[in-house]
Amino acid sequence: MTMRQLLLAAAALAPLAAAAQTPDPSFGNANRFLHRDGAALYAATCAGCHMPDGRGAVGAGAYPALAGNPRLDPAGYLVTVIARGRHGMPGFAGTMDDAQIAAVATFVRTNFGNNHPDPVTPEEVRSVR
Repeated sequence: MTMRQLLLAAAALAPLAAAAQTPDPSFGNANRFLHRDGAALYAATCAGCHMPDGRGAVGAGAYPALAGNPRLDPAGYLVTVIARGRHGMPGFAGTMDDAQIAAVATFVRTNFGNNHPDPVTPEEVRSVR
């Protein structure tokens, strides 16, 4: 292969290499989510397992329903699970700040047929870290 052919090949591959290095827009860096909104955080971190409608799933694992789940009555339970994880679910304390965990917990507690109008606060999250 000539030098010219190598340069042309490199130029053709450059956009692909740049695209491969473009980070997922959900993350601020390799360790933190950018989203601040509870619905966006749910879509980015929870919906893949608990489903977009919060109904949960069974397949490669068992993902409990969040819709109409009485375990969500005390906000502290959900905050603890989101922050620390439980069973096969990872904790998000290292990838979300207190306000983000509060936002996604509030979203879950006020959607999917759940009716907990009291918002979760970053202070409640801080208390379980």
